[in-house]
Amino acid sequence: MRKVPRQARSRATVEAIIEAGAHVLSELGWAGFTTNKVAEAAGVSIGSLYQYFPDKLSLLEAIRRRHFDQVLSVIAESAEGGKPLRRFAQELVRGMIEAHSIHPTLHQVLLDEAPGDRGSRAAHASFQARYLEHYTAAVAQYRRRRKDVETIARVLSSAVEGVIHNAARRDMLDAPELRKQLVELICAYLSATRTG
Repeated sequence: MRKVPRQARSRATVEAIIEAGAHVLSELGWAGFTTNKVAEAAGVSIGSLYQYFPDKLSLLEAIRRRHFDQVLSVIAESAEGGKPLRRFAQELVRGMIEAHSIHPTLHQVLLDEAPGDRGSRAAHASFQARYLEHYTAAVAQYRRRRKDVETIARVLSSAVEGVIHNAARRDMLDAPELRKQLVELICAYLSATRTG
């Protein structure tokens, strides 16, 4: 960001710009993503947008980071408090579906269309490390033996991520059976690994 927002009003402006940017990017893809369209969708002048984001790549990175933060927050909140396995699975699935339902095609655009540079690759690598740490901490709560906790976390996170992303691509995130089956998958997998 060019300028860090300090006051509540400027923070609200930045949040509106990022939200509008996510909407435009999700709806129009990278090819249709322009700062003019984002400013219009956010209800701010192009000058206000450029006050915080010098170009559309810096805005893209802010959108990426916000999505990463939302996903990490879901995992951390789901695993809080040593709750029963089924409740953890239900909260994780509900949170992941909600995080990906806001702009269902956004993640696909971020992965498949939007350009990446050294900074975005570093941000993604940092996210992946934190993502695995969060899943590993969650899995450790439901695993009596410490052996293979990180591997189990990798498999579980990949399974959840794959189901959620494929459902988003197929516009199936709101399917109740998908939610139910993903909860069952998590419970069955973590239950099976408790004694192994």
